[in-house]
Amino acid sequence: MGISIWQLLIVLGIVILLFGTKKLRNLGGDLGSAVKGFKGAMKDGAEDTTMKKEIENDEGETIDAEVTSKKEDNV
Repeated sequence: MGISIWQLLIVLGIVILLFGTKKLRNLGGDLGSAVKGFKGAMKDGAEDTTMKKEIENDEGETIDAEVTSKKEDNV
């Protein structure tokens, strides 16, 4: 009791009649660029684990510091 290929073709035909091929093509392009942007943001977030910070010591001098995350497996 599943969806047959003929039912999918009928639904596809109705969608094309309602929206037109140009609007569907634009929708597909917009969806593709949104997914590409999301993947790029996820990749940038995973690579950016370094944080820079300025720290002021007791004498009032500013020290540049860099903090990186380090993952260790303690088994």
